[in-house]
Amino acid sequence: MPVPLPRPPALLKGLVTVTLAAAFAAQAVAALLPHVPLLVAATVVSLAVEGVLHRWQRGVLSLFAKSHADITVRHVLRDLLLVVALLRIGAQDRETVYAPLVGGLLAFYALHCAIQAVSVLVRRTRTLPVVTRNIDASALRLSPAPPVLLRRPGPRLLVFGLPATAGLLAGAAGGRPLYAAAGIALSLLLALTGLGALLLRLLPGRRPADEQRVLEWFDAWLSSYRPTVGLYFSGGVSSAYQANMWLEPLAKLDGRPVIVLRERFMVQKIAATDIPIVCLPKVSTLMRLEHSTLQVLIHPANSGKTSQVLRIPTIKHTFVNHGESDKLSSCNPYAKAYDEVWVAGPAARERYALAEVGVEDKDVVETGRPQLDGVLPCAGPPAGAYTTVLYAPTWEGWDGNPGNTSVIAAGENLVRALLADPGVRVLYKPHPLTGSVDPRAGAADLRVRELIRAANRERAATRAPAGADLARRTAELERLTTSVFRSGADTVERMMVQTAPEPGRAEAVARATAAWEETYWASLPPGEHQIITDARPALYSCFNAADLLISDVSSVISDFLASEKPYAVANTSGLSEDAFRAAFPTVAAATVLTPDASGVPGLLEAVRHPEKDELAEARSELKLRLLGPAEPSSQERFGEAVRALCARARDHRARVAERLAAELPGQRTGAEVPTAPR
Repeated sequence: MPVPLPRPPALLKGLVTVTLAAAFAAQAVAALLPHVPLLVAATVVSLAVEGVLHRWQRGVLSLFAKSHADITVRHVLRDLLLVVALLRIGAQDRETVYAPLVGGLLAFYALHCAIQAVSVLVRRTRTLPVVTRNIDASALRLSPAPPVLLRRPGPRLLVFGLPATAGLLAGAAGGRPLYAAAGIALSLLLALTGLGALLLRLLPGRRPADEQRVLEWFDAWLSSYRPTVGLYFSGGVSSAYQANMWLEPLAKLDGRPVIVLRERFMVQKIAATDIPIVCLPKVSTLMRLEHSTLQVLIHPANSGKTSQVLRIPTIKHTFVNHGESDKLSSCNPYAKAYDEVWVAGPAARERYALAEVGVEDKDVVETGRPQLDGVLPCAGPPAGAYTTVLYAPTWEGWDGNPGNTSVIAAGENLVRALLADPGVRVLYKPHPLTGSVDPRAGAADLRVRELIRAANRERAATRAPAGADLARRTAELERLTTSVFRSGADTVERMMVQTAPEPGRAEAVARATAAWEETYWASLPPGEHQIITDARPALYSCFNAADLLISDVSSVISDFLASEKPYAVANTSGLSEDAFRAAFPTVAAATVLTPDASGVPGLLEAVRHPEKDELAEARSELKLRLLGPAEPSSQERFGEAVRALCARARDHRARVAERLAAELPGQRTGAEVPTAPR
């Protein structure tokens, strides 16, 4: 069996590493001989490779660091070899001339270490215990971050040390120590300037408020804002969508909402919203919520840090999940840790009962899916020349089950079958985590995209550029939803920029989003297939544009049922169709497609001719089971569930305060019992 060739990135990394090692070896030989042309060439190549590493190959830098050959070691070695070359080239009785040069180099590297130490101190003063967004935090003396060059030791050493290295090289090539002295002097001046700039930031009036002052400010903000309901979220870089889908329902509540995060990077991952955001990385800071007016925390996902906030007895907790499906993950035993579990409809209630994971039926509340209130109902067969099919497969999951995603076994077949019909327009929207666990899923996703691109090339030679109207709508939406940061801004600078929003911004964003979506769909060339991976258009906007959904067993099909449009589910589980339908009730009203996609032509026929659609009544019944009744709306039911749980929280606080007051008369105990949300 032939050995596969290394991937191009691996070859490039190896080439860069070998080139740098060879340059150092050549520089050492040239310094010892001495050989000036070789010395110059080796030093120039070495510096050029360093620039390539810092610009395009940061992974190799970490490998060097693990091998104790970081930037400082490499730079010292480079300059040391140049000093050796100077000594070898110069006359033997001139060692005293070079002693100040060596001393200057030592002083420069000492300053480099000092800058790094002060940079760490500055970073610590700017690492606040609370990170906020949409809150006026000007009282904390927030300021722009120091230049990136002063915060990153590798680039700083390269830039500040370049004059010294160039001077030593010029001195060795020309036999003039004065060149080396001038270069070293310039490097010393740069280092002293950088050190001074950082030291100024440590002055009492120039650094942000200290930890105690920040915590006092946070307590004061809680007392002033008086939050009643919050969204609690903790997760990885790619998981923010789980929280983002609940932003609009949260913003529409009657109470005073807040978003509570645990990871600093997540503050910028949350989508545009006017809701105040607080990130509390430390458990000790998180516990300050116990004495606030916060009554209910809504949890769209489980995480290792969820158990920490569940320790707060004054807050009631509810699990809403980030989507419902027939998968086991929708009935996680962790759900029994919450005070209540909110589900869309009766099917999820039954699912928890059958799963026997410890969630009692009395703690399950049916609220519908408030995100789906904007999904338009089915308006009949496709009205235009094309039938729009949304293929939205889920990701591969953690358990390796082949039935999780159809991308690997069926994705290419499904897309080929759709593209073979000249009257079909495909919208391909893969799950954001596709390929994150199984590389085969990522590879299949790329092949599907290439099939769609090839079909577009055949259908239309060129695509007209986006119209001025769409560009204007995009610019307006970006202006309202995107914060512009200076290059190298840290969390403190972002807090300063993302202060309290202007009144009415949320309404302006909603109008701009609706206008953008309408313009976007109208701007697309007729029949052009789309690969949708950006945040816009959103999934529910794709629902409204589609005549048919093809997906996997996931929350996508449950949500799509809000439209009562036809949908199909790919069966890649290895089960028979009967067993597949029995195992996954959400498939009851779906057309089941096999991995070879042989059923696609018949499915399209039923979509185009409703009289051949035998599942319309089943979809209506299943929608009621999965999502609950249409009236009252899901948002109203969601709001009522929040109010009821807030009332439970207030009653609990009142009972605890009364009991503690009786046990310890005359002492203040417990938290203030807040009034009901307005």
